[in-house]
Amino acid sequence: MKKIILFLTVLFGLFTVSCSVAPKTVKPAATKAETFNLKQKLPQDPNVITGKLKNGLTYYIRQNHKPEDRLTLRLVVNAGSILEDNDQQGLAHLCEHMAFNGTKHFHKQALVNYLESIGMRFGADLNAYTGFDETVYKLQVPTDSAKIVEKAFQILEDWAHWVTYNDKEIDKEKGVVIEEWRLGRGARMRMLNEELPVLLKDSRYAVRLPIGQKAVLDTFKHNTLRRFYKTWYRPDLMAVIAVGDMDPQRIKQLIRQHFSSIANPQKEQPRKLYPVPDHPTTLYSIASDKEANRSSISLYYLLPTEKEKTFNDYRQQIVEALFSGMFNARFSELAQKKDPPFVYAYSYKGNLVRTKDAYILGAMTKDNGIPRALKAILTEAKRVKDFGFTSTELQRQKKALLRGMEKSYAERNKTRSVNYVSEYQRNFLQGEPFPGIKIEYEMYKQFLPGISLQEVNGLIAKWMKDKSRVVVAESPQKKGVIIPTKSELAALVNTVDTQKLTAYKDKVLNAPLLAHKPTPSPVIKQKILKKIGVTEWTLKNGVKVVLKPTDFKNDEVRFTSFSPGGYSLADNSDLIPAKTAAGIVNSSGFGKFNRIQLRKALAGKIAMASPSISRLTESVAGAASPKDLEIMFQLIYLSFTAPREDSTAFLSYKSKMKAYYENKGASPEDVFQDSVMAVFTQHDPRFKPFDLAAIKKLDLQKSLQIYRDRFADAGDFTFFFVGNFTPEKIKPLVETYLGGLPVIKRKESWQDHSYNYPKGVVEKVVKKGMEPKSRNVFIFSGPFEWNRKNEALLNTMAGVLSIKLRERLREDKSGTYGVSVHARAHHYPRERYTVSISFGCNPKRVAELSKEMFAQIDSLQHFPPAVSYLKKRQEISARALETNLKRNAFWLNYLKSSLFNHTNPLEVGKTNEIIQNLTMADIQKAAQKYLNTKNYVHLVLYPEK
Repeated sequence: MKKIILFLTVLFGLFTVSCSVAPKTVKPAATKAETFNLKQKLPQDPNVITGKLKNGLTYYIRQNHKPEDRLTLRLVVNAGSILEDNDQQGLAHLCEHMAFNGTKHFHKQALVNYLESIGMRFGADLNAYTGFDETVYKLQVPTDSAKIVEKAFQILEDWAHWVTYNDKEIDKEKGVVIEEWRLGRGARMRMLNEELPVLLKDSRYAVRLPIGQKAVLDTFKHNTLRRFYKTWYRPDLMAVIAVGDMDPQRIKQLIRQHFSSIANPQKEQPRKLYPVPDHPTTLYSIASDKEANRSSISLYYLLPTEKEKTFNDYRQQIVEALFSGMFNARFSELAQKKDPPFVYAYSYKGNLVRTKDAYILGAMTKDNGIPRALKAILTEAKRVKDFGFTSTELQRQKKALLRGMEKSYAERNKTRSVNYVSEYQRNFLQGEPFPGIKIEYEMYKQFLPGISLQEVNGLIAKWMKDKSRVVVAESPQKKGVIIPTKSELAALVNTVDTQKLTAYKDKVLNAPLLAHKPTPSPVIKQKILKKIGVTEWTLKNGVKVVLKPTDFKNDEVRFTSFSPGGYSLADNSDLIPAKTAAGIVNSSGFGKFNRIQLRKALAGKIAMASPSISRLTESVAGAASPKDLEIMFQLIYLSFTAPREDSTAFLSYKSKMKAYYENKGASPEDVFQDSVMAVFTQHDPRFKPFDLAAIKKLDLQKSLQIYRDRFADAGDFTFFFVGNFTPEKIKPLVETYLGGLPVIKRKESWQDHSYNYPKGVVEKVVKKGMEPKSRNVFIFSGPFEWNRKNEALLNTMAGVLSIKLRERLREDKSGTYGVSVHARAHHYPRERYTVSISFGCNPKRVAELSKEMFAQIDSLQHFPPAVSYLKKRQEISARALETNLKRNAFWLNYLKSSLFNHTNPLEVGKTNEIIQNLTMADIQKAAQKYLNTKNYVHLVLYPEK
């Protein structure tokens, strides 16, 4: 169902929003004239075929054409870590991993090899996750081959009951899971381990994090793992979901063919639901850690789960969405004060775990800011309880919700398959209904007008009770930070209840965004690139515009732009004001409207434009619904002509930046990443990572001066528009708002302040952190002759190396959870390249795995692997192009890149064509050229002890 929800992911446990139990009876869709009976059960979307096989397996089938020629599949198992026995903690997760390490029809790594050979990407198109209550396998395949589709269902069937659990493969994959466990260690996990026994007191959830216990992973017997699979992987706990560009009846036939014969165990173990008990008082969890990089405070009001079955239940969900939207808007307003009580705060009500809902008030604070933040969020909650929201707030939020639903309805025939798949998955696991967007849109239109302030205001008393309340506080452990005590927080909570408050005043600026339209400038030159459906305009004031109308989305127009210069034109002394100029302006609003007033003015509209200043360019980018295009153009115009000088917004921005960076040095990962940058840039001051010292250099006047200078001349800007529009209809807006932009006809470009790459072999050890984990980064670099062929060759070589390193370091050596290989070819301001390789591992294995990495590089340079490695990258490239050509985001980036790099935009498939013609000899030469083992930077992170 279309919902406004927040997904709260706590490391390896997936806390999602649960909604309702779907009825079994399918009822016909309502017409616009129908008035819904609130007591009636919600219908099921008639476009979805659902059913159960005799063995209890549930299936969902829907034909959908976005993306074209693709089928999105899920195997959903209603079993996760909550069902583990004491000797199985972490083995539900290992079961999921083992599905990729040998099944009846795909031995060892054959499954991954096969899917990569047909152009699917490991991670993006092939993946899985384990949560507390479920395990989900994800697969997407092309539908232009019946053989591929049939094999996809064979994969799902193998996952369901044919995982082989070879002893040797278990031991190897156990090492990978331990490395995943290691990767997740740190301050967040240490504090979470303190918090969960309080937050989920006396429940099984508190001791069943999906990542498990390392002691169990180290010592479990293989049959203990097999026992979990045999007990819980059974058809009555499974669903197959298939959504995509294929005949539904054929899919139904394949599901019956592959899953009907799977039998349930003779003695089934009951699939229990584990409660989170209520408690009569308020509990407190106060955690601190030397490596924590921020402070936060949260109040959890534990609530019974609410099952959504009827139209009235759905109406209630809309009431709750209105409440959260208005409360969060108030928090956003408080965060804009010159000395805000928190960096951000939020109000949210939803599902905590399968058997417990929660209403949550939370905030991120600066050091020693927990008491003040707690008082602020509770004060606002009391203000809502005492006085409620205002009628203007409610009307604004109603407009925003309805507009969001209108957009979803407008895109109903362009919705991507993954969105439907997620809906049906929630229906199977949590009983959330899926009446379909037509019914949901009609419900919003019918229900919203009749929802009263009294209904919305009444929620806070219903949710905020002393019973089953948990207060969770997190702080860095360092000199100068005072950790609040339980008694202090309790006293503060009680004190707030006695405050006498005044009602909130909703200050709205009733004025147009622009008092007067600018003087237009006409199109004086037009060029049509018929082959790719692109029109290029030059306006009289010099602004260039590139337009590509598409039908990929019904309610979307995207745009971006660029002009040469960026903060490369700033002196070293002005670098911080230049880098932060756009952020400060964005936080201040435009014209007469500060940020809060602008948000209120745009309620119910889908239009945005955001300026930015990067190293080499300045830009404005954004998007809009076709019906709100003029507002988007007005925002573009304001971005150039009316940045606000707002000292309050500046002080708020500065305060929040300080909170983000005051504990940056506590995190081992942050320290290591900053060290990598410092070593590779040879401590060039222009590339120094942002820190507290930089915040002292923030300067409102200087930032405004730089911003105004960067956007003073639109004459060298090029704008790109992609989406649902026609050149004829957008032309008056272009001529008025872009044609009316200021022009001073100056000639400028960026300046080259590039640092020099290090020469030779540079190695550095960073010692930081208490966990037994290391991080390795290798960066190869050098000069580059920039052209499409060389760029394609560099990236393809890196892709081949990535597969080899994954196979050796992860699959064969069990040494790491994952290896990242990232290549980048730089065209401007200098033609050069970098190839970075990074992986985490046990500190004791750094030397061994680094040696193996170099062995694989040497092998690639002198003994090229089988051509199948290249074929995989070629197929992935071809398949990616198929889907990218139907995406607005791809065309926007492609057209901008073509003009920025002075390449021919008509050659849209040229890079893929180059890749298809590469040979292993080309890859070998590229490895020899770009992976110079006598010229690289290597940094490794070790724990301090």
